[in-house]
Amino acid sequence: MIRLGIVGINYGKLVHLPAFRADARCEVAAFAGSNAERTADAAKAAGVPKSYGNWRALVDDKDIDAISIATMPALQAEIAIAALKAGKPVFAEKPMASTLSDARVMLQAANDSGLPTGLDFNFTEIMAWHRAKSMLDTGAIGRLRHIAVHWHVENYAIQMRMKNWKTLRDDGGGVLGNFISHCFHYLEWFAGPIAGLSARVSGLPGDADLETTVAMAMQFQSGAACSLGMSCASFRGTGHHVEFFGEDGTLMLHNPTADYMRGFALSYAKRPGAMEQIPVDDPADAPHPDGRIAPVSRLATKFFDAIEGGPRTAPGFTEGFRVQRLIDAAKRANADGKWLDFAAENAN
Repeated sequence: MIRLGIVGINYGKLVHLPAFRADARCEVAAFAGSNAERTADAAKAAGVPKSYGNWRALVDDKDIDAISIATMPALQAEIAIAALKAGKPVFAEKPMASTLSDARVMLQAANDSGLPTGLDFNFTEIMAWHRAKSMLDTGAIGRLRHIAVHWHVENYAIQMRMKNWKTLRDDGGGVLGNFISHCFHYLEWFAGPIAGLSARVSGLPGDADLETTVAMAMQFQSGAACSLGMSCASFRGTGHHVEFFGEDGTLMLHNPTADYMRGFALSYAKRPGAMEQIPVDDPADAPHPDGRIAPVSRLATKFFDAIEGGPRTAPGFTEGFRVQRLIDAAKRANADGKWLDFAAENAN
């Protein structure tokens, strides 16, 4: 039995707890939060045996085998490094840190320890996305020409004008950390390494501190291009579209709902035919009240497999650091107002 401790009782309780409990090899044995009383109440309500008012006590607990971190990016590095030094595998949230330098230290700590790590890039664990990936890999649309991402929603933080990590870039968040980190990961998962990019990042008119909107152009090493438009300030937005255009066909993922994970439909057209929907079922998702639980449970299973001696977890800190580098590149491209040759930087 793998005894897991969760740091963070918001997303940690809502998603990590049921996702990790879905694997019979795991016992969620403790919570840690910033408030001892509130954390104890959450643990009691969830049937978690132990609770701590700070993360250090959880990391120091000899009965805890692995750590799951569900905190803001600025806090993750210190927790993850301490856990790895204590000999405990770590599952963390995206983005993995608030700065590129912190992410680099986290990756080094993981490499030095040799322990498994996991990163919560959960879009690539949606069943419709798995089917799309399989079709792309087997040539269903021929050679890929172009990917178009349109992601237009209005999230709660923007509705409430909340100033937190999800809206402010200084804590590793804003639209780049909260949303585009996912895009960077899934775009490279689908199409391979990004070779170059340009980016324009903006906020609300009259309140630029609330970072909400990105327009990007990218090119993959394969030669395929990508256009991306994302805003979390889109009242009644059209949702999340990812469209793949190839020499022989088109593949489309579209979710018009407010649930980030649930609701994706997969459509396909082979030249010269019309678009047709491809049914994709996910029985594991049905019992859960939150659409994020089933995808995270699949990541948890990979994490436990690695702890028990299986293959390296992916996505892990290696993929998280790659995304952190792309976030940093997007920030620099935005500041300089020009195209950034990312592949050339990697070669130096």
